[in-house]
Amino acid sequence: MKTTRYFRELRNRPDRSIIRDEWILQAVRNPVREQIQSDGRIRRWARIEEANGKYLRVVLLSDGETVHNAFFDRNFKP
Repeated sequence: MKTTRYFRELRNRPDRSIIRDEWILQAVRNPVREQIQSDGRIRRWARIEEANGKYLRVVLLSDGETVHNAFFDRNFKP
């Protein structure tokens, strides 16, 4: 999985370190929704059953494969 330096540094936070790589890949490969930001980055969401059904938002660079951010999105409505 390709990642940005920003993502790797952010991953050290306690609220981000619990996010598993396989959950990120699930959002990248099988999102329930995708949105393109004005800067070209791509937002993808996936429901993570093992995390009590929370929705994980993964932000990719415009190449569609480099992970820039990943977090549980409390405001996401499917």
